[in-house]
Amino acid sequence: MSNFTLNILLKEYEKKKFNAELNFEKAKTNFYNSHPDLANLNDKLNTIALDISKAVLNNDLDLVAKLKKEFGNLKLEKEKFLKTINIPDNVKAPLYECSICKDTGYINLGNTKTVLCNCIKQKMFDIDFNKSNISNLEKENFENFDLNLYSDDIDVKKYNAKISPKQNIINIKEISQNFIDNFDDPEEKNLLFTGNTGLGKTFISNCIAKEILSKNKTVLYQTSPIMLDNIIDYRFGKSDLREVYENIINVDLLIIDDLGAETPNSLKVTELFNILNARLLTQNGSIKKTIISTNLNMNNLFDTYGERIFSRLASYYNICRFFGDDIRILKLTK
Repeated sequence: MSNFTLNILLKEYEKKKFNAELNFEKAKTNFYNSHPDLANLNDKLNTIALDISKAVLNNDLDLVAKLKKEFGNLKLEKEKFLKTINIPDNVKAPLYECSICKDTGYINLGNTKTVLCNCIKQKMFDIDFNKSNISNLEKENFENFDLNLYSDDIDVKKYNAKISPKQNIINIKEISQNFIDNFDDPEEKNLLFTGNTGLGKTFISNCIAKEILSKNKTVLYQTSPIMLDNIIDYRFGKSDLREVYENIINVDLLIIDDLGAETPNSLKVTELFNILNARLLTQNGSIKKTIISTNLNMNNLFDTYGERIFSRLASYYNICRFFGDDIRILKLTK
């Protein structure tokens, strides 16, 4: 992630934060103007608070006690009054886009240590790496999931399965939902989507990505050919892609699309194994999950990538085989 991208985003965040706080002050002013009794109570409380401070400085303990009692009574009066009116959310606190970092882009861990918030990390991923790959999440989500695109017919000969394509996709949707719900559980397996093109593998991947993003996790999308080419270039010093490699290893959810579309060789197979293996390890208590999408079947995967990678996939991934008729063709004929 480039410093150039970060600097642009931080300027945007500064504007967002300013606007959120400005809107909060305007909303609060309008609210108090429409409730003069509440404004009057607030003014009295502020005045008494100032008087208490002065009395403390003058060491007038009797006056301090008297003012604190008066302050408490007014506070109770205000609380009773607030229960009788509806207070909009934009009057209670600034409505930041990110409630975690309050639109600063950073989270304070204490001891003056700060880290980038996942919200700005994700924006950087989207700009620098994801591009348009997962930009259509408003449409590609479970709310727009159409079961009617999958056949009810059971055809063992055609689909090599004893259930219908519709029942199969219902099962895959349930597995995907469990993956989302148990994302932070180290026992929850990764996902391997296998099957021909046009059966919904990318759609389901994007549905999951949207849900994981809503949990304030980071998602990085990479096609297998580009990802492996970049890593090989990095290994041979052809380009400065160290940050790309670190993001692939450390992102919360890595989506590897089109595994098998690359031209495989021993170097790429080794790097793929290293990535899968590194992401299976719990790093600093943070769970990393991976979704792999491929047009290859399990036999092809074994033949192409060998026993080491195949064993990782078979042991640590829920294997979901997509089958049925090409959805894109069905949509065109509707």
